[in-house]
Amino acid sequence: MRADEIRQRAEALGPWFHNLDLGGIRTAPEHFLGDYPNVKFQGFAHVIPDDLTGRSVLDIGCNGGFYSIEMKRRGAERVLGIDFDEDYLAQARFAAEVSGAEIEFAKLSVYDVAALGERFDLVVFMGVLYHLRHPLLALDLIHEHVAKDLLLFQSMQRGSPEIEPVPDNADFFDEAMFDRPGYPKLHFIEKEYANDPTNWWAPNAACSAAMLRSAGFEILEHPESEVFLCRRVAIETPPWSGAVYPMKGKEPAR
Repeated sequence: MRADEIRQRAEALGPWFHNLDLGGIRTAPEHFLGDYPNVKFQGFAHVIPDDLTGRSVLDIGCNGGFYSIEMKRRGAERVLGIDFDEDYLAQARFAAEVSGAEIEFAKLSVYDVAALGERFDLVVFMGVLYHLRHPLLALDLIHEHVAKDLLLFQSMQRGSPEIEPVPDNADFFDEAMFDRPGYPKLHFIEKEYANDPTNWWAPNAACSAAMLRSAGFEILEHPESEVFLCRRVAIETPPWSGAVYPMKGKEPAR
């Protein structure tokens, strides 16, 4: 595809949040974060296996396809990118086409990942959690239905980068710990943040770590403040917890 064709199609599919380099054509040359997400990726790329040969990857909230394409470049046998936004999916399909990457894309919400009916060696969950009204539910569903081994996680964070040990239990009158910078905090955004009404939450680093552990993910690497590489571990889910909280009542009359 000629450069002018790439430019015309990229402009028609815009605006882009992923500033991709497609044959020398930038999809978002005026991006406020510059060479994003590649500039961020370079800070933690080393924690992902260089060779993903034979492995499967699920990219949840794939946006313009940067991470899907990168995982395919690392040799992943199968890459599936899902997003709930048709515009992002159109961008991702075009980017994969120009890049010569054989990637599947599908319209699907993170809340519906059980519909896939399979687990993946690596789940990429980057830049999605803070856009979700029910973030911990999403992590529970990923653990319960699609994660087989590794989870690459990132969320916008605000507040302290400190991560303090979380007590197994605490006295009812121990209120001081909630004010410590390194205690897990999930800041709720009632209206808009950065002109984006889908920004619902801003965890601090301790909260991201605690939510991951609570959902059944062991943290292997924490290469930068917002990024965690985790491994799925088996957990016992109490009857009052888990990915769903079903209604309980008497059996219907027959």
